[in-house]
Amino acid sequence: MIETGDRRPLASRNTRWAQAIARRLVSMNLTPNRISQASMMAAALAGLAFWLAGETEDGVRVTLYIAAALFCQLRLLCNLFDGMVAVEGGKGEADGPFWNEFPDRVADIFIFVGAGFAIGIPALGFAAATFAVLTAYVRELGRANGAPSDFSGPMAKQHRMATMTAAAVLSAFEGFWLGDGEILWIALLLVSLGAALTAVLRARRQIAWLRRGAKG
Repeated sequence: MIETGDRRPLASRNTRWAQAIARRLVSMNLTPNRISQASMMAAALAGLAFWLAGETEDGVRVTLYIAAALFCQLRLLCNLFDGMVAVEGGKGEADGPFWNEFPDRVADIFIFVGAGFAIGIPALGFAAATFAVLTAYVRELGRANGAPSDFSGPMAKQHRMATMTAAAVLSAFEGFWLGDGEILWIALLLVSLGAALTAVLRARRQIAWLRRGAKG
């Protein structure tokens, strides 16, 4: 499904638990910018947990991988609630557009680079981070050109975090089959290829949109 518009379509935004938490955050006078900034901290901790997991063994390694998975999800929750507090809570700020985008790019870099170091292949982590940032660049370029924001996949932000969360959880148990980073390697490869494809598909749709406008 092609997802376009000025705001990422999220089914979780309409759930009772999300709305209740958002109202609580609004009542605590937390600004959306602070929540966006917290997403960078969550991502940094996820990347660090990935990295350290690659340097440890046994129970500590399991704990670190589970922590990485939880911090990846915390990053997504921050991304959910910053928008809800800003829009539904009416706390949008003048510099909100910057903090809505910049932390996401930093977060992707922290997580994928950390995972790359965890398996001893930092280049693969940097590749995943590069293509992840590229998907957002193409989307924002489209907005600058007047096109609707394109949030489609196959490897949009939520897909990337789902991939890394699943990989972290599975990696926590790789000792049972004497694995050593293969799952993370596959996950980073999937993110790299999927994000590259996502950027290409978004670019093609953007070009087609611009050409239709020129003909019209």
